[in-house]
Amino acid sequence: MRLYQALRNVDKFRTVFDFGGRDVAHWFPGHMAKGLKQMKANLKNVDCIIEIHDARIPLSGRNPIFQDTLNVRPHLLVLNKMDLADLSYKQKVLKKLEKDGVSNVIFTDCLKQRDDNIKKLVPMVLEIMETSPRFNREENRDYCLMVIGVPNVGKSSLINSLRRTNLKKGRASRVGGEPGITRAVLTKIQVSERPLMYLLDTPGVLPPKIENVETGMKLALCGTILDHLVGEDIIADYLLFSLNRLRKFGYVEKYDLSEPSDDIQHVLKRIAVKLGKTQRVKAITGVGNITVTIPNYTAAAYNFIRAFRKGELGQVMLD
Repeated sequence: MRLYQALRNVDKFRTVFDFGGRDVAHWFPGHMAKGLKQMKANLKNVDCIIEIHDARIPLSGRNPIFQDTLNVRPHLLVLNKMDLADLSYKQKVLKKLEKDGVSNVIFTDCLKQRDDNIKKLVPMVLEIMETSPRFNREENRDYCLMVIGVPNVGKSSLINSLRRTNLKKGRASRVGGEPGITRAVLTKIQVSERPLMYLLDTPGVLPPKIENVETGMKLALCGTILDHLVGEDIIADYLLFSLNRLRKFGYVEKYDLSEPSDDIQHVLKRIAVKLGKTQRVKAITGVGNITVTIPNYTAAAYNFIRAFRKGELGQVMLD
C-alpha cells in the first residue's frame, strides 16, 4: 500500500523544469574559441575525424560547429562512458544518428582496462578511410586522426586506451575529472604501429551558443561545463527532476529516503544528515545569540552530483 501511494505521488511530480530565465552565453570560455581555430588550421593534415561524446547525451550535446569539419573528412562517432548510459535506448539512438547522417558509431568505456570495442576502433577507422578519398595524401604511409568533442567526455582517456591496447604503452595524455584540462592542440601521439597511426588531441570545444538552456543543463550534469558557472544547487535540482522523470529511483535507497521526492531541499537535507554534512551557524533570537546546527546543502548537492557522475544512481539516457 505504501509503495502504491509513493508511485501515485510520483505522478504528481514536476513535468517541466523551471530554468528561472538562465542565460548560457557565459558558459563558453575563451580558450575554447581559440582551440577551434587551431583545429581548423590542422585539418589539412587529418585523414579522419574521431568525435567523442558522452553516451548519456548522444544527441543534444554534440557541437554543431563541428558539422563543417565533419562534412569534409571521414568521421567516426565514439560514444564513451557507455557503462553509465542506459543502453536499452541504444537502437533508438543509432537510428536517430543515422537520420542525422552519422552512420559510423561505436560505444566505449575508455577507463576500463580491457574494452573489446577499443580493439575494433583501428580496423573500423581503416575501413572508413579506405572507402573515402584520402585528399591527395596517398603518398603518406601513416594515418593522422583528429579527436574532437566537448570537454570532459574522455578524449584523453580514449588516446590512452588506444595506446594501451595497440602499443602496450601507458599514458600519453593527461586525464582530468574537470572540463578544460587539454588547453591547446597537442603534437601527434602514436596510437598504433601497424598500421602506423597518430592522433591529434584537441581542447574540448563547446558551441558558442548552446541550443537551449535544457541542452546546457544536460551538458552541465554530465560534467562538461565547470559546475560553478552553472551552480551546484540548480544542477542538483535538475538531476533530481531528471531521475524522477526517467523513473530512476536509486537515490532513494542510496540516501535512505522513505520514498521518491520532488523537493530538492528535502533530498539534500536527507543526504546531509546521512553523510554528517552539517555546519554550525550563529542565529539571533529574542533571547540573544545562539549557535545552531544546520544541514550543509552545498556539500550535499556536491555529493549528489558526484554520485550520479560515477553511476551510483543508476544508468541513464538523458536524451
